[in-house]
Amino acid sequence: MTRIGGRQVLFVMATDHEYGRHLAERFVPLIAGVGPIEAAAGTAIALARMAALPDLIVSIGSAGSRTLPLGSVWQVASVTWRDMDASRIGFAKGVVPFADFGAELALATPIDWPVARLSTGADIVGGSDYDAIDADMVDMETFAVVRAGQRFGVPVMGLRGISDGPGELDALGGWTGMLGVLDEALAAVVDRLG
Repeated sequence: MTRIGGRQVLFVMATDHEYGRHLAERFVPLIAGVGPIEAAAGTAIALARMAALPDLIVSIGSAGSRTLPLGSVWQVASVTWRDMDASRIGFAKGVVPFADFGAELALATPIDWPVARLSTGADIVGGSDYDAIDADMVDMETFAVVRAGQRFGVPVMGLRGISDGPGELDALGGWTGMLGVLDEALAAVVDRLG
């Protein structure tokens, strides 16, 4: 955990690919893993092992978007889980059956920074796949991190930098190409947490 502005903050990232030198000057993250299952398990296990829980969790890293500019950074206003579909048994798409929360979860937005809606899923989105998604940007972890945080009573905020999205994503390099730019841009926004 990192102490920022009088709070203990846990930064959660999917992979160290997104953790560059600028972010490394500010915090050491929990690398929870890629995708909703790994993110939920990694975050929950880490929280369960802590002697004292953090005051805030920050789900931070890259995201795709067809509409937001490459290299821009957004505070997550809300998140949905695009893979959840129990509509065949009468639940609206995105609603977890028999849960006490809806399809869209609001996140903490503690800084004065632009917000956008996020959709989490187990797939890498590209091209026309965006047509079916009702959100400004997509990732693979934030919904899971939020649910883990909720289970432990810890608020979660999200910071996402746009690494890809317009057009079709072309192999690993199509994602990693912007990560250096996002490292510096995300670090500047992290500084606002203080």
